[in-house]
Amino acid sequence: MGFIAFLILGLIAGAIAKAILPGRQGGGWIITLVLGVVGALLGGWIGGMIFGSGLQEFFSLQTWLLAIGGALIVLLVYGMITKRGARS
Repeated sequence: MGFIAFLILGLIAGAIAKAILPGRQGGGWIITLVLGVVGALLGGWIGGMIFGSGLQEFFSLQTWLLAIGGALIVLLVYGMITKRGARS
């Protein structure tokens, strides 16, 4: 998968993850892009470790599910970090 396609995948996966999670998450589209790309990398790594397959093609359902799952994990961790920092 190319670099631009990976950025688009990360942006969309991050936006879908924000839509799935309840509550209000901070950050604009740049934070969504960064969290989505990091989540897609994490999802591809987890998919490679557990299922023996990572991010394959842009239009593969497996790629999208792994990227969205990874983005959900990253968004949850980001939410815990930012909420803890706001309380201090």
